[in-house]
Amino acid sequence: MGDERISKHDLILVASPFQGHMTPMLQLGSILHSKGFSITITHTKLNSPLPSNHPHFNFLPLFDNFSSIDASANFTNFVQLLNDNCRMQLQQLLTQKIQQNDHQITIIHDNIMYFAQEVATNLNVRSIVFRSCSASYMPAFLALPKLHQQAHLPVQDTMLHKLVPDLYPLRYKDLPFNNTSTEVLKEMLTLSNHITNPSAIIWNTMDFLENASLTNLQHHYHIPIFAIGPLNEMAQCPSTSFLEEDTYCISWLDKQAPRSVVYVSLGSLATMDEKDLAETAWGLASSKQPFLWVVRPGSVKGSDWIEFLPDGFLEEIEGRGLVLKWAPQKQVLAHSSVGGFWSHCGWNSTLESISQGVPMICRPFFGDQYVNSRYLSYVWQVGLELECLERQVIVSTIRRLLVDDEGEETRKRANALKEKAKYSLCKGGSSFNSLSNLVEFILANSTCS
Repeated sequence: MGDERISKHDLILVASPFQGHMTPMLQLGSILHSKGFSITITHTKLNSPLPSNHPHFNFLPLFDNFSSIDASANFTNFVQLLNDNCRMQLQQLLTQKIQQNDHQITIIHDNIMYFAQEVATNLNVRSIVFRSCSASYMPAFLALPKLHQQAHLPVQDTMLHKLVPDLYPLRYKDLPFNNTSTEVLKEMLTLSNHITNPSAIIWNTMDFLENASLTNLQHHYHIPIFAIGPLNEMAQCPSTSFLEEDTYCISWLDKQAPRSVVYVSLGSLATMDEKDLAETAWGLASSKQPFLWVVRPGSVKGSDWIEFLPDGFLEEIEGRGLVLKWAPQKQVLAHSSVGGFWSHCGWNSTLESISQGVPMICRPFFGDQYVNSRYLSYVWQVGLELECLERQVIVSTIRRLLVDDEGEETRKRANALKEKAKYSLCKGGSSFNSLSNLVEFILANSTCS
């Protein structure tokens, strides 16, 4: 591969304003930049990345007319407006860019930012979709129209624990959007139809982890699929967090015993009510294990931060528990004192945990998290499913993972996955090879014929 070919290619990465999507897109940009490509990050003004953290990238802001993401608002309406507001801006900006130099352009866009594909078609350049979810999520998502037609969605209580035909090992309760209304479900399916003819798909995953799902998807899409994860281990880039990370927790972890701490973080969007907060608090306290608990400001409905914690809780856990607003998660998971990760099972968190060999407690909230939880607990067997937010169940699950023999076996499997993930990134490994193939694909397919 000659440097001259790469130097005449510009990659336009179109990022979405969600933390779980922005982080891997910036990681992907860092990896492709290390291969010699010029990288332009096209992003909304909402939740825009900090250019000073990524001095090697060009940044192209789009004015989206949003000031915040309301987690309780209609998601599909938000995404539709986001795409409508950004489409013409991107087309005008890229038209100017094409006129100013003779470089080849390839657009790589987040699947939520589907307007970029229409722009690519209009400008006669290739588009590649980047998916930041698990590959195992997609067969379940693609099955939703049929399941809805069969009146299996929304899922009835009597069906929750039954296996879904043709989607083993998923139960009906593991389906994405299993508890949403029929109207919302229809809107989600409509959104999915916007992406029609990309030239390829990039997936943040590993072949050994999701081989069956990737094979099924290859048969479904009939276009190249490049599994090049885990991006969090491949990329050399600074923090991509929208929230300020509290690094004091690292010195606190330094004082804890090896593999004794349960780290609790439920992602950037999940919310809970006062009752769930209280049960979580007393479950952590009663487990008698040290814990690091991330409680985002506003993550409890109607709160500024931790004012809804139950009376006496902070006094009870003094010296044994630490509550903070946001943590440097990669550093935390890499710390020798962390013995388990209680997670919402977002895909970035899942990959970060697998990369460090940290077993998980799985408590999903929405979307692909249900699928990820099922694979973590049932297929890969590196996580324990937390069935409900009741303090005694929480105590039992934490102790099963951190104290009992079951936890030791789970940890051994997690360490085995960690080693496989590491190997996949080495020369000759599947992700290493897939990245090389992606680079060649971009160079050979930059402009439509």
